[in-house]
Amino acid sequence: MRLAPGLHRIGSDFVNCYLVEDAAGITIVDAGLPGHWRELDAELGRMERSLDDVRGIVLTHGDTDHIGFAERLRRSGVAVHVHELDAGRARGEVKKPNSGWGPVKVRPLLGFLWYSARRGGLRIRPVAEVVTFTDGATLDLPGSPRIIHVPGHTPGSVAVHVSAVDAVFVGDAMTTRNVLTGESGPRPAPFTLQPQEATASIARLEALHAAWVLPGHGPPWHGGVADAIREYRRTAPGR
Repeated sequence: MRLAPGLHRIGSDFVNCYLVEDAAGITIVDAGLPGHWRELDAELGRMERSLDDVRGIVLTHGDTDHIGFAERLRRSGVAVHVHELDAGRARGEVKKPNSGWGPVKVRPLLGFLWYSARRGGLRIRPVAEVVTFTDGATLDLPGSPRIIHVPGHTPGSVAVHVSAVDAVFVGDAMTTRNVLTGESGPRPAPFTLQPQEATASIARLEALHAAWVLPGHGPPWHGGVADAIREYRRTAPGR
């Protein structure tokens, strides 16, 4: 789905990922679930592009529902970029503890599990090789994505700022639809390892000017960074 010139989304409010396009090619931000491969191929076709135009994948963190088709693309020669603190997680060497769930409502949870299972969420391949980055890096990829380290959800969670498309991709540093409760609007994400650290990290986004705030789960937010942060803090732990 085209959100704006040079900015596309695939997936759904359950799990999504994004494409940034410029004259040099395409950068993919997060790789969703394995079953999103078909949607990726279809979206590239609508853009009159192909897999040959993809120059790299940037992961906001290494959780399984963000690396879905990354290994498949890597095998075709596309580099997968991730923060050095989440490299082991993306490679499958670090397993996430079964913690940080928060409140749960049965229907939203079952919907998320059903959606994920139907798109290969139970058999996700780790990424065999990754290229690591650190806080503040500007990657040599279409859109010149700039990395902002926002630890808490995982140690290597990042936001990816692409000023060329007026967007910041926040991964699971923020969600606009809680997959466990169905609650909507900018708020802390479930499955966060260090909730207090995650809330503190949001302050690192305050200086950004971007209309689009694009999470890994939930609909795109087009109300600007400042309003998204304000809504997030209204529901954050210890507010």
